[in-house]
Amino acid sequence: MKKKLTVVLLSVVILTISLPCSEARAAEGIIWQRSDAGIEGGRVWALAIDPQTPSTLYVGTDAGGVFKSVNGGGTWSAVNNGLPATKILSLAIDPETPLTLYAGTMEGGVFKSVNGGGTWSAVNNGLASNSTVHSLAIDPQAPSRLYAGIWAGDLLYRSTDAGESWSVASTGLRDAFYVHSLAIDPETHLTLYAGTWRGVFKSVNGGETWSAANNGLKNDIYALAVDPQTPSTLYAGTVGGGVFKSVNGGETWSAVNNGLTKKDVLTLAIDLQTPSTLYAGTVGGGVFKSVNGGEIWNAVNTGLTDTQVTMLAIDPQTPSTLYAGTNGGKVFKGQRGHLAFLPLILR
Repeated sequence: MKKKLTVVLLSVVILTISLPCSEARAAEGIIWQRSDAGIEGGRVWALAIDPQTPSTLYVGTDAGGVFKSVNGGGTWSAVNNGLPATKILSLAIDPETPLTLYAGTMEGGVFKSVNGGGTWSAVNNGLASNSTVHSLAIDPQAPSRLYAGIWAGDLLYRSTDAGESWSVASTGLRDAFYVHSLAIDPETHLTLYAGTWRGVFKSVNGGETWSAANNGLKNDIYALAVDPQTPSTLYAGTVGGGVFKSVNGGETWSAVNNGLTKKDVLTLAIDLQTPSTLYAGTVGGGVFKSVNGGEIWNAVNTGLTDTQVTMLAIDPQTPSTLYAGTNGGKVFKGQRGHLAFLPLILR
């Protein structure tokens, strides 16, 4: 009996270690849990993590303003003092001074806080009146420089003094209809990309001029993500077309949708430490994960009870932890794990 048991255990060990590497990686999944106690505001439009203290995070909601958590999403409280606008479409945190953050609003322009959301003040000098700010981006090398993507009119504004004043920076961008997402090259910080209703536009001079970068790309772009280690590689999430990838700084694009069963992609998140790992949040399909730069996708939705995913954010220090905001106003916290397989019983 003892001899038989030893043989069986050896067989199990051999079977386990002989799994192909790709199969073992594909088996890795995400376990999600609700993490939104205290949030009341409808759809989650924005989700931002403090890069220095990742247990501190913020969400922008459809009707409740900004909420803040200081315990990794365990509990949340509203931080809206001085913030009259309740529909928050975008958030951006200063990477060097994370108590400073900006909120883009519906028809209220940009608001700024210098005390972690404790108080807010409007910073709209130079912005068009009643601006709807869909996207915000802060230059990682010069955080006093930031960009605001606007709905209609002059579609992009730039500030070089931490929001104190703004100027139009949309030459070549006027036909894009609106700017839904912005991404900055982390190495060549004057290179930036705008995801718009009419595709991706690129600037190589800090927004002075823009040109279309749409060869092979579907038009309506909701999300952009730049590889932090190889910035010439970037991804675009589209409505109806899934995910597209460029390996030459946006010159050409190709679809990377193998395994991606839902093609409305509203948000993308890339692992800063392992950029070949990225996540796509979809309408109706939840979250998909790729570990090979988008070549293959797998759904990772265990515990995710709302599959209308509007925002994703990865903990920059512990990338096995990520957060998802949904159209139903929920926030989920995901922990990377492994899918369980039942053992084979030998008799």
